[in-house]
Amino acid sequence: MLIGIIGKANVGKSTFYKAATLAEVLIANYPFATIKPNHGVAYVKIPCIDSEFKVQCMPRTGFCINHIRFVPVDLMDVAGLVPGASEGKGLGNQFLSDLSQADCFIHVVDASGGTTIEGKPAEPGSHDPIEDIKFIERELDLWYLGILKKVWRVFARTISTVKDAQFAKEVAKQFSGLKIDEDLVKRVLLKNKLNADKPDAWTDNELEIFARGLRIMSKPMIIAANKCDTSFGKTNAERLAKEFPEYLVVPCSADSELALRQAAKAGLIEYVPGECDFKLKKELLPKQLEALEAIKKNVLAQFKEGTGVQAVLNHAVFDLLKYIAIFPAGAHKLADSKGNILPDCFLLPSGSTALDFAFSLHSDIGKNFVKAIDARTGKALGKDHVLQHRDALEIATR
Repeated sequence: MLIGIIGKANVGKSTFYKAATLAEVLIANYPFATIKPNHGVAYVKIPCIDSEFKVQCMPRTGFCINHIRFVPVDLMDVAGLVPGASEGKGLGNQFLSDLSQADCFIHVVDASGGTTIEGKPAEPGSHDPIEDIKFIERELDLWYLGILKKVWRVFARTISTVKDAQFAKEVAKQFSGLKIDEDLVKRVLLKNKLNADKPDAWTDNELEIFARGLRIMSKPMIIAANKCDTSFGKTNAERLAKEFPEYLVVPCSADSELALRQAAKAGLIEYVPGECDFKLKKELLPKQLEALEAIKKNVLAQFKEGTGVQAVLNHAVFDLLKYIAIFPAGAHKLADSKGNILPDCFLLPSGSTALDFAFSLHSDIGKNFVKAIDARTGKALGKDHVLQHRDALEIATR
C-alpha cells in the first residue's frame, strides 16, 4: 500500500511527511523545496489485541505504546503542483509519474489562506483554499484525460464493435500503471451512465467524465486542512467541509504534530500520536514549556482528533481504502519461533478471506491451507471465512 501526499507548493506537505515518519527532509518556505520524492514509513493506529490476552506484544515492524499498535504503511511526499502541471509546467510530469502507483492521496491544503495558487507566501486569509482543491482536482483529471486522448481515436475505433467486457479489459490494460482493473472500469461506466458499445461516438465531455470517474475511483482522496490553528485556519477548514461534502476534511496542524513527536523522541514528554493530550516527563526550559502549552491550548484542546496528522493516516487506510488489520496468532501460542509475542500485524482489503490471509503470509501457506483457527475462540474457520478488523488467526497447513 502506498499513500501519496499531494498539493500545491509550500503548504506543509513535507512537514506533514516528517511529522508522520520523523524522517529528515528539507522543510522550507519557498516553492519546490521538494524536488525528488521522499519515500518513507508512516503508521496507522489501532487498539492492540495483546491486552485481551494479558500480554505485552513485541512488534517486529511498527511499535506499540500502552497497548496501542502502530502498523507501518508506505508514504510518499512529492513536488508541489502548479497550474498547468498536467502540461508539464513546474515539476508536473515528474510529480504525476511519481504518484502513479499510489493507492490514495492525502491532499494537504493551506487552510490559513497564506499561500498563492503558485505556492508563494502571502498574507494569511488573502487566498481562498477552496480554489486549491478545485485546481488540484482539475490537474489530476487532465492527467488522466491526457493518457486517454493519446490513444483514444485509434483505441475507440478498434473496440467499437466489441462488447462492454472487452472495452473494460482494454481500458484497464491502458491504465494498468495507475492500478485500474476491469471491475473499476465497469463501475465508472455504470455510475456515469456511459455507453461502452460505441466509444468512438463519445463527445469530448463524455471523455472528460470518463477520465474523471477513473481518477476518482482509482485514487480516492482525503483533505488535510493544514495550519488549522491559525487565525483563518479553523473557519476555512469548516468551509472546505461544507463546499466538498464528497471528501473527508480533517483539520490538521503538521507543525504541532512534528513538535510533539520530536519532544517525545527526545524523552521530554509522553505522547501517543493521535491523542489530545501529553504528559511532561522532565523539567523543561521556559520556551519549551511555553511552546508545548500553546499546542495544547490552540490545537489539542480545539480539535477532536488532536493535531489531525494521525487521524488523516487512519482515515486514509481504514475509511478511504477500507483496509482491516489482522494478527497472526495461535489459540494457545501467541509467540513466534523466536519467542516474540504477537510480532506481526497485516493490513488487508475489507472482504478478505482466511485463504487470502494465508497467501499474504506466504504463497506456500496459502497453497497448503487446511483451516484457520480463531485465537480468541479456538474455533476452526474455512478458507472462505470473511475476516473482520482485528481478527487474530492461526493458519493450519498440510
